[in-house]
Amino acid sequence: MNITVKYFASIRELIGQGSELVDTRAATLQALRDELIGRGGVYAEALARGNAVRVAMNQVMSAETAALVDGAEVAFFPPVTGG
Repeated sequence: MNITVKYFASIRELIGQGSELVDTRAATLQALRDELIGRGGVYAEALARGNAVRVAMNQVMSAETAALVDGAEVAFFPPVTGG
């Protein structure tokens, strides 16, 4: 399936791009994250399991157990605080 992956804040800075089109066989958001980590390098560093990373699908905060759907927009970003 084809999805759009967007990266924000420090994750975008590490990966070096704000978005990309990804052809994936991942069935869940967790599997997608693992697939991206498997690329190694900056992806592994930015999305590592020890890092606090939030994920949204189609602009809705989602658990990593959520099923991935074809054509989805998935966003990865660090937790943020505001004041």
